[in-house]
Amino acid sequence: MSETEPDTVDAPAPAQSLHDEDDRLKSTFVDAVIACVEDGDIEGARALVHPLHPADIADLFELAPQDMRRPIATAIAEMLDGDVLAEMNEWVREELIEALAPHEVAEIATQLDTDDAVAIIEELEEEDQRAVLRAMEPDDRAAIEEALSYPEESAGRLMQRDLIAVPEHWTVGDVLDYLRKNEDLTTDFWEVFVVDAGHHPIGTCKLSWLMRTPRGIAIGDVMQREQTLIPVDMDQEEVALRFQKYALISAAVVDHAGRLVGMITVDDIVHIIQEEAGEDILKLSGAGDGDINEPILETVKVRLTWLVVNLGTAVIAASVVGLFQTTIARLVVLAVLMPIVSGMGGNAGTQTMAVAVRALALNQLTSSNTARMIMREFRIAIINGLCIGGLLGTAVYLIYGNPDLGIVICLAMIINNITAGLAGILVPVCLDKAGADPAVSSAVFVTTATDVMGFFSFLGLAALWGLHR
Repeated sequence: MSETEPDTVDAPAPAQSLHDEDDRLKSTFVDAVIACVEDGDIEGARALVHPLHPADIADLFELAPQDMRRPIATAIAEMLDGDVLAEMNEWVREELIEALAPHEVAEIATQLDTDDAVAIIEELEEEDQRAVLRAMEPDDRAAIEEALSYPEESAGRLMQRDLIAVPEHWTVGDVLDYLRKNEDLTTDFWEVFVVDAGHHPIGTCKLSWLMRTPRGIAIGDVMQREQTLIPVDMDQEEVALRFQKYALISAAVVDHAGRLVGMITVDDIVHIIQEEAGEDILKLSGAGDGDINEPILETVKVRLTWLVVNLGTAVIAASVVGLFQTTIARLVVLAVLMPIVSGMGGNAGTQTMAVAVRALALNQLTSSNTARMIMREFRIAIINGLCIGGLLGTAVYLIYGNPDLGIVICLAMIINNITAGLAGILVPVCLDKAGADPAVSSAVFVTTATDVMGFFSFLGLAALWGLHR
């Protein structure tokens, strides 16, 4: 383009060409939007963003550099609605909400289902929360305040208040007429909840059953009385397990008196399963939230804490080595081989620990089968120890020509594998029994056990065996 030609904005490409093979926005598209905003071409930026789905607009903010997020938000303010914020990464969303006035946040929150609105408001500072709630309509404010009164990551925070509940004495025709005549009813539901006079849920009726049943049939004769009820204070991870176990699409949430207060749908559970799975993996590594949008200081604080803890465990392991300085001085090759014993033990312990933490998270490991699982891992550890120990002992004998050294490292490997197997399952189980999250602390204890036992067994056996040059 020559310098005399006016700036023009290319028409947005078809939606399918904006995404890469991973279904994320292409970097070229993100760069084009940023270029328009930097050049002051607001209309061009809006034209590019307009065809996008709310989830893609949320991706746009996450992929854009931090210093460009607020300018982009200003440029496409009319598209930055509740649906976009609900899909957005929590750190990015918090950053943008801080730039909005309380009445703007309140206006966005009223567009959302209660659970999505709560997810936005609960991240605000207490003073900002009060300001946003004051700007909301009384009914919306009451629903949000009730949700915020429940524990974090509980069914009460997760549930939607908008649902369809009808009395048992109605007919199918009454229900259909009620659904058609009331325009204020929620439009996103898969089943109708049937309640008694005290508003206690006594059954459910799928929409497909309503559509295929004659109008004169009583809803009580059509409904399914067996249902899965979710206590309002149940942890969201346990809620997800129930949805998975019973293949639920939606479920009623009840308060302490058994009254119907909300419902949870499977689309919310998909997010919970993804979040919990990723959270447990990151906790095992001590990486905190592990979100690339998390502020650097927050990330450093979490990681540094666990690095300091690991430094302490490393000092303990080193002190064990210090007890055998004379033995190592007599046969320097011990210093070369001992990291193999501790390292292999650490790997074996991590394998067992990962299986145990997953089994606890999925309720597969319970008090009824804990003893059986411990014996199972014990047998696996012995077999693996014999195989790895025999292989390593043979290799050491062939390389160094010292049969005693081969026997010592073989026995040390067997001992440390047994330690790793037992620690890998006992540590998570004990932490779970104590009420601690096994995904957070298990790695430190298991690693310490395998390092200490690895060094102690190998160097101790070498000392007892009287190994020398």
